[in-house]
Amino acid sequence: MYDNQQPVLVIMGISGSGKSTVAGILAGQLGWDLEEGDDLHPQENIDKMSSGEPLNDEDRAPWLDTISSWIIEHTMAGVPGIITCSALKRRYRDVLREHNVIFVHLTGSKDLIGRRLATRHDHYMPTSLLDSQVATLEVPGPDENAITIDAGRKPAEEAAEIVRRLGLTPSPGSSSFGARDPGQSSVARPAV
Repeated sequence: MYDNQQPVLVIMGISGSGKSTVAGILAGQLGWDLEEGDDLHPQENIDKMSSGEPLNDEDRAPWLDTISSWIIEHTMAGVPGIITCSALKRRYRDVLREHNVIFVHLTGSKDLIGRRLATRHDHYMPTSLLDSQVATLEVPGPDENAITIDAGRKPAEEAAEIVRRLGLTPSPGSSSFGARDPGQSSVARPAV
């Protein structure tokens, strides 16, 4: 149970899996706060990735702390939110999941992700780092509060599956969705 605290969804996966797009659709439908995890990287990390060098655990530590602080602020205030974060390793997710989070793992084939990365022009993550991301990824285990979503479809379809599987209720006024009953919880714990 969530003890009346709203969850934070951590939209996770390797770079190019569609985290930002799906998170934006969900935030619009649910009326929840949204934070782009990539925007929270220290400049040193951005410079390192831009030069084609993968981040190590030490590089990621302050970034994960910043994401964790965002999650804590939301859960302590009882405000639901959505944040994007690659969360590639279990130890990274451990930093985040001590709070009220549900991981939504977007996954797709390496070819699909590679094609997406090749068409992005406004991001510092080069296609050359795809192999290191794939090698680093530790898929969430059955004991983690996570669902896996196939990223090979239209982002709106992926968002719709997340809403359905988590039992979320889109906010009044979002396209083609009904209002939530005031007494109804806005989320159900996923069946994992």
